[in-house]
Amino acid sequence: MSLDTRHTASYYAATARAAVRYPALEGDLSADVCVVGGGLTGVNTALELAERGLSVILLEARRIGWGASGRNGGQLIRGIGHDVTGFARYVGQDGVRYLKQAGLDSVELVRERIARYDIQCDLRWGFCELANTAAQFEAFKAEQDELASLGYRHETRLVGAEQLHQVVASDQYAGGLVDMGSGHLHPLDLVQGEAQAAADLGVRIFEESAVLRIEHGSTVTLHCAHGKVRAKSLVLGCNAHLDELEPRLTGKVLPAGSYVVATEPLPEPLAKALIPQNMALCDQKVGLDYYRLTADRRLLFGGACHYSGRDPKDIGAYMLPKLHKVFPQLAEVRLDYQWGGMIGITANRFPQVGRLNQHANVYYAQGYSGHGLNVTHWTAKLLAEAIAVGHSQGLDVFSAVPHLTFPGGKALRSPLLALGMLWYRLREALG
Repeated sequence: MSLDTRHTASYYAATARAAVRYPALEGDLSADVCVVGGGLTGVNTALELAERGLSVILLEARRIGWGASGRNGGQLIRGIGHDVTGFARYVGQDGVRYLKQAGLDSVELVRERIARYDIQCDLRWGFCELANTAAQFEAFKAEQDELASLGYRHETRLVGAEQLHQVVASDQYAGGLVDMGSGHLHPLDLVQGEAQAAADLGVRIFEESAVLRIEHGSTVTLHCAHGKVRAKSLVLGCNAHLDELEPRLTGKVLPAGSYVVATEPLPEPLAKALIPQNMALCDQKVGLDYYRLTADRRLLFGGACHYSGRDPKDIGAYMLPKLHKVFPQLAEVRLDYQWGGMIGITANRFPQVGRLNQHANVYYAQGYSGHGLNVTHWTAKLLAEAIAVGHSQGLDVFSAVPHLTFPGGKALRSPLLALGMLWYRLREALG
């Protein structure tokens, strides 16, 4: 069965700067490391390995950045995911502090990479967490205090409901926490720019080269339709699109649909009024809303994670009521783009990173649960450390956290999780 290798018809695909195409794999090749997956995980692992002097081949079934890496909300936000303090029983208090620090340092890693390789991706700094309730706003103070205890060097400030219009022109919120060390960018430009940097360092990149079969052993052999790759080590960075290539990992990540719309370009006064400081914004609901302005002054609005495995028939019609609830002043504004895609969700909302097989030469990273823009860069660094020098303390911390396989098998795990999330949404609605 042939794959549709075209990028989804997103705002990002329509405005991407890079037009680089990479060939499909033909013939038999070898390398120190083969990376499977041309998203942020795979591309950055390949780049990190090349920086360390290893030979790398990257195989992508479709196009670089085709999945969530190139079609997400573009919010570059600190943090690993949900609260990591509960993992103390697995990693200890020092491990918890490491994970919290990694959530900050991962954003700095993206900042440094963009600067080092001069990647043009519309990077802007400034983010505001939005409280839907007074209790959530009160909790932001403790969050701000913890950032200070970790030595966070960027400005943070609490903004009460009465001043919040300085940040966003909406009456939906009880306050916010501004963080000038997080921000937003064009994710497809980012991953394609990083792929170009990797190629410049010698990484051999092949698109439209789906891996059909893996032979494990002291040397790993990957079979594609028109060639194969032999490598000393293998990295699987397929996330929600791993399918049945590696059954030991597939059941630990649930592909969940996430959806985004982008308006027509807004007049400059209106865009300035909506988000006066051009920040990224995200609320605290179970089915959260996140939004920002693009470089050409469109409102990009996303959220509505679906666990059912079925996309809405009309994404725009599904998302517009959510957008209009936040910004009723945009009732007459046209949508120019609407798209969706799959993100990888884990049962504990924590990424899965580690080694897979008895030969200790197959590595993986997946399941970022909506926090992939920064965390992919950090896990790539850990994987490259482990492969290049044989050990990574950070990888040991991440891999010490256990992960459940979703119940119900391939047919039932999505419906079962959808029912569970419905309960959380009902509880939220009932206060």
